Amino acid sequence: MYIAIKHVHSFIALLSLLLLVASVFYNSYGWVARKPFSKTNKLMALLGLIAVHTQFLIGLLLYFVSPLGLSNFSGEAMKNSVSRLYILEHPLVMIVALVLITVGYSKLKQPSTDALKFKRVVTLYSLGLVLILSRIPWSMWL
Repeated sequence: MYIAIKHVHSFIALLSLLLLVASVFYNSYGWVARKPFSKTNKLMALLGLIAVHTQFLIGLLLYFVSPLGLSNFSGEAMKNSVSRLYILEHPLVMIVALVLITVGYSKLKQPSTDALKFKRVVTLYSLGLVLILSRIPWSMWL
């Protein structure tokens, strides 16, 4: 079960990254070109949001079934950088990124100008994306 969940987590991670990058670039273009904020812009942001939330739920499940997750939590594990990444840094930073992306999408529901909507989505999604990229365990992927 662990291996299957790990593979799904990796696949959804790639999908999430692609959708977040697409959302940031698509909304950046709309912002720079001073276009009206359309349903397509909101849809791109929504797809990124859904992918990241799905990834979080699968990651949460993986955290509890993985030998590198919660079961490995100890003081000794904090001294090992790889263990610390899986136990603490990766989950914590991903939660912060998830919150930023969620806030970015939720701000679209508030009445504001198109430029402000673009600015909020691009800024908060970009920050979330940078955080995600900073704590991906690249050694396991590459």
